[in-house]
Amino acid sequence: MAITLLKLLESHTLGLKAHTDITDVGVTPIEWAAVTELRDPSPFLTGGEIVLTTGLRQNTIAAQEAFVDTLAGAGVLALGFGTGLSHRNVPAAVIRKATELGLPVFEVPYETPFVAITKLIADALNDDHLKRLEQLLQGHQKLASTLLTGGLRAMLNELSRKMGTAVALTQYAAKLHGPELGGDEWHRVPIATGMRDKCTLYLAEPYSHDGLVHYAQSLIGLELANQALLRESNRMVAGQTFSDLMAGTLKGPEADARLQGIGVVPNRPHSVVLVAAESGQETALRTLPIPPGFDHVVSAIVDDRLALVVARNDGTEVADGIDAFLQGAGIKATVGFGGGYTQPNGLRWSFFEAVEALRHGERINTPSKLSLTSLLLAARDVPLQALALEALEPLQAFDKKHAAELLGTLRSYLELDGSVGSVAEALGLHRNTVRYRLQQVSELSGYDPTTTADRVQLWLALKAVDLN
Repeated sequence: MAITLLKLLESHTLGLKAHTDITDVGVTPIEWAAVTELRDPSPFLTGGEIVLTTGLRQNTIAAQEAFVDTLAGAGVLALGFGTGLSHRNVPAAVIRKATELGLPVFEVPYETPFVAITKLIADALNDDHLKRLEQLLQGHQKLASTLLTGGLRAMLNELSRKMGTAVALTQYAAKLHGPELGGDEWHRVPIATGMRDKCTLYLAEPYSHDGLVHYAQSLIGLELANQALLRESNRMVAGQTFSDLMAGTLKGPEADARLQGIGVVPNRPHSVVLVAAESGQETALRTLPIPPGFDHVVSAIVDDRLALVVARNDGTEVADGIDAFLQGAGIKATVGFGGGYTQPNGLRWSFFEAVEALRHGERINTPSKLSLTSLLLAARDVPLQALALEALEPLQAFDKKHAAELLGTLRSYLELDGSVGSVAEALGLHRNTVRYRLQQVSELSGYDPTTTADRVQLWLALKAVDLN
């Protein structure tokens, strides 16, 4: 620790003598010693130091009092007056004025050079600095080793112990660690992770602000960035398994083995929750952390959507949780989920039900029970794409050439249960215009949307297009 005024005066080698009361500041560490013979040294003083002078320019009582007044105004800790050169003794005016202002004054005898005092102070400051560096280095090593052996939470607990205060961490507006942030005063430290995640470290005030926090700031940023890269890598691998399963190329024991490899137990019921982000925010889903409390969920990236595999019959809880998490994170997205089924084919059914649910367009989209559409979409050996190409390509070509909106009219007609009047009202058309467009659909596609059998064919073709 830096030397105090009391310890300085107790040094037998220096032979210093106090001429005023030092009780109030005796145990205050001395920040530095300034040697001066200026009448007004205040421009060179910062406060907290002691001033050493021989009083060369303090030859009158007025000058002596003005000098003391200047030092007191500058926040000097004490005045050391050297005797035996300009003054045989410490001037009485200096002692009187210093006593009046509460500024400690001590005598430095002729035999004691000022450099001996400054060296003692410098050595004490240097020792204190080295101890601080050693403690800081030990703190760095302890935080790093705790992170490597116990993970991020263990490191944050160690930081809290060393700082002697509560520590909390948030990311995407969700609390990852620590107490609730209400009530206490918190110092906020932003964490750079390379993502737009508003990651922040909180430390409860009061606490000693030192370099350990800056080191922890870097460690946390690196750890969260590494976790994000690992999540992205794992999700891309799991996404390939999902894509193969959805395409129908992954079956039997191989399907079981690959699903187990990404953490899915095939013989247990699973529900698939799908997250579709708005355009421009899809990449955030690759590294988005799973909300606290849902660590058991297996995640994958499939067609720029985040797929969450929930080991339960109902995905409602996870859908609600991920929706709330997305809202807090500022990511605009829709969430849909499928029913809970066992075995790889069941996982496919749940996935396609979730795809269908997303078509509802709400923030959270609840699935219908397993439908014929879901089954057909899950059965990739059914030539739905060929059906879609055969039925819809002529309509797409005609729309592109004539801007006829046949596909849009057909979709509206099927979604509104074949009601010409409802379609006309929804699209702002005359009923005869709707009928004429439906006739064109029939002539170009070969399927008559006004008959039940052909309507089913066209509906499935549109669903196949939506899936792609």
